[in-house]
Amino acid sequence: MTKPIKIDFVSDVACPWCVEGLGELETALERVGDLVDAEIRFQPFELNPNMSPEGQNRIEHVAQKYGSTRAQMDANRKVIRDRAAAVGFTMTFGEGSRIHNTFDAHRLLHWAGLVGKQTALKHALFEANFTADDSLADPQVLVRAAVKAGLDPAEARDVLTAGRYADEVREAEHTWRAAGISSVPAVIINDRYLISGGQPAEVFEQALRRVAAES
Repeated sequence: MTKPIKIDFVSDVACPWCVEGLGELETALERVGDLVDAEIRFQPFELNPNMSPEGQNRIEHVAQKYGSTRAQMDANRKVIRDRAAAVGFTMTFGEGSRIHNTFDAHRLLHWAGLVGKQTALKHALFEANFTADDSLADPQVLVRAAVKAGLDPAEARDVLTAGRYADEVREAEHTWRAAGISSVPAVIINDRYLISGGQPAEVFEQALRRVAAES
């Protein structure tokens, strides 16, 4: 019998490991097939909530935030590119790529969740950020991602310009931080099982099968 499960995927569209985590989770869901009927809810988390509108060069940002050397950053970027490629995602990571504020993207994702297009928009935003190297602080980039996800462009613009869902996003961010989430991706299954980080599909599959068996 197919078991319904709820998956809260706490993440930021500026997080490369969240790309891999989602890809591995989706692979795991394919593997378990009809064993579960999963509802994925993407929950907001901002890695850089105080980032300025113009953003910051990704290499400079990582060096300042983590104290990484150039050699360490190059090695880490290769690992991220390879992991992304393994789940079918192209991670550009160009020298000029920048980190941007993602609050508006999270507002758009909240709206997309209300109309059943959240997963499609999440993928479109990841591609805009990491493949096309576009600015997620640019309303036009966000509207294009919305269109790619099958959403109405006029309503997407209204969500962005009118500041809709700002309170809802801030409340959700507070809720998850208060629950102890301090890094992403964080995947919570049925409000009980927490899987942290961009884990391999096998880890997600094992958890899904365990949850289904216990349901």
